[in-house]
Order: sequence, then structure tokens, then C-alpha cells
Amino acid sequence: MNRNQKQFIEAVETKYGTGAVLSRDDITSIVESSGCNYPYWLVTKTEYRAGRGAYRVPMMNGSVPIAAPVATAASEPALAMDLSAQVIALRQPKLVDESDVSIPSVYPDYVPFGFFKDLRNVIRSKMFYPVFITGLSGNGKTLMVEQVCAELRRECIRVNISIETDESDLLGGPTLVNGNVVNRDGPVLIAMKKGAILLIDEVDRGSNKLMCLQGILEGKPYYNKKTGEVIHPVEGFNVIATANTKGRGSEEGRYLSQVLDDAFLERFPITVEQEYPDAKTERKILNPLIDDAEFVENLVKWAEVVRMSFDQGAVDEIISTRRLVHIAKAYKIFGDRKKAIELCVSRFDTDTKNAFVDLYSKVDEKIDAPEIETSDAFQKMKRDSLSEIPF
Repeated sequence: MNRNQKQFIEAVETKYGTGAVLSRDDITSIVESSGCNYPYWLVTKTEYRAGRGAYRVPMMNGSVPIAAPVATAASEPALAMDLSAQVIALRQPKLVDESDVSIPSVYPDYVPFGFFKDLRNVIRSKMFYPVFITGLSGNGKTLMVEQVCAELRRECIRVNISIETDESDLLGGPTLVNGNVVNRDGPVLIAMKKGAILLIDEVDRGSNKLMCLQGILEGKPYYNKKTGEVIHPVEGFNVIATANTKGRGSEEGRYLSQVLDDAFLERFPITVEQEYPDAKTERKILNPLIDDAEFVENLVKWAEVVRMSFDQGAVDEIISTRRLVHIAKAYKIFGDRKKAIELCVSRFDTDTKNAFVDLYSKVDEKIDAPEIETSDAFQKMKRDSLSEIPF
């Protein structure tokens, strides 16, 4: 018997005496009051079971006290009771949920826009009403959901989806704890039990394995076949999914998105098309980040030029609101406008990067255009971008 086991048994004997039979609540109470480790060794071994949800604590020498004798009349009810006890003993032990409260932190400089107020109404209602939010990368979809939850003091459990995400990642499954195999709830089931908001981020990166959520997306109870438990969603539970596409894939190849099953998409009553914030809102977003009103104004105007060029097909990339925030922070570090822009657009190919810097030089007279030879594609990009946009 190891030190942790002895510490727990001593705490039990002090409070309840030798050979006590404890419930789950009793065990939790002992752990909280004594500071000892949770006794998974007690709840996962059949020799310590004293009935459904009851556990007999062994003595310090490791022996288990003999329970009071049970009548053994050969009657059918007694036989049925014995079989029931066997079934209970064979159920896989379940890990107690000890996850922390997951209310997002308030972002002090957040500027609400777009669907924010409507989403707040949905979450505040505590109705089960799944929402699918789609839009180009970097326009604040995920942050909006988190900040609504932060404002309303609602728990938000975020799950990022990839092509590898499967049922066990979402719903949970067997895991090894202190040498024992126990079942751990996944984030979806935890959100259901807490009445939390389940944020499925980048849902269009997932595969057909997301179909395990069908019943849950209808607001119905979920039968956990691994534990025999039926989970009923607590009031306030809701599912919000974010994606860069509408679940039909990305024809232009900008995103590694998948084609989602129609039956899955039909579970979302509404789809919100999130756009980039307007110029007024972007100024409010950038102003707290840098003390240079002129630079902020130039960045906002430049982003508008690039986005108009993108809509016209003159450029294949776009300057997102997130990218503007990156530039503002880089400027705060380096104190150089051109350097901040060049560093933050260097992730694009050379022609696109030079086109973006060149376009910014037309907005800001303090910045010189790049003096390098460029391809015909770049020249066409610049010509098309400037043809209909006054500076």
C-alpha cells in the first residue's frame, strides 16, 4: 500500500471509522478536506464495491472488512438482485470531471460589430439554437463568440477541428489514470453537463467523423455506449460552429476545408455570413494599440484598397483585420511603419508582398515604394488595383 493510499485511509478512519462505506460525494468531501489525491484505486477495483455508487474502504493493512451477511434465500428476486450487482460491477469506471470553470477572459479593447448583439440574444435566451458562422479568415468570428460569453459570464468550451478529429476527441473514451483504465468525458459531453457553450472552431476542417454529433445537434440526450450513462443537456447548452466556408469546400484553394455532409449542416438553423468590420470599426480596433492616428487612418484606407482589389480579382490575397492588428503591434515594437508592414506581409509570395507594400506607399507619402524588378503579374495587379480607386 503506497503513501497516497495510506493518507486517504487515515483521513477516512479519522472521520468515519474503520471499514467505512463511502459514496462518491463522501469521497470528494474527504479529498477536499484532507488535500489527498483522489482514490482512483478505490473506485476502479471491484473488490472495494459495496453496491451501486458505494465503496468500502480497506483497513491500513490492506484487508477489506467483511460486509454484513446477506440473506441467500433461493428466490427469484434475490437471484435478480445478484445479477444486477454483477452487471454494475462490470461497468467501466468513469473519471470524475475536475475541469476548471471555463469562462473566457474579457478583452478590454474589444469592439462589438456584425452579429455580436444577435448572438448575445441567442446565448442569453439559454435556448438550444445552434449557429453556424462563416467568413474569411481573420474577421473576428471566434473572438466574437468568446467575448459574448465573457460578457454574459457563460462557460465556453472551445474545440479546434482538424481532419484527424474523431469521436473520442469530441465525446471522450478510455484513458489511463494511475495505472487504471477509466472513461473520460470529452469536451462535448462536459459542455452538455455544464450547460456551457460548445464552440466548434474551424468545423469545415473536419471529416465525416463529425457525424457522431448528429443527435447532440438536435438537442437530444446522448447515450454513452462506453459507460452506459445517458447525458441530458443542461439548460443553456448550445453549439456554435465557425468556418471559413459554408461547408462546401474551398474552390480557390485558400483553405484546406472539407465538404461537410448536408445532414450535418441541416442541424444548424441559421448561418451567419461574417464580413470584415467597416472602416469606422477598424479604427476603433486599432486606436488603442498605437498612438499614431495618421498611421491608423492609413492602415484602414490601405486595407480597404486591398479588399476592393481582392473583390475585383486583381489580387489573390487579402489584408484581414487580424493582419492589421499584427501590423499595429509590430509598429509599437519597432517604431517604423514600413518595417512593420513588410514584416507582417512577408508571409505572402514575393509579388503579392511587393504589391501590398507598393499600394500602401500610394496611401502614405512617408513610405517609399519598393525599388525592385517585378513580374508582369505584379504590374497588372498594381494597375488593376489603382485604376478605380482614388487616393
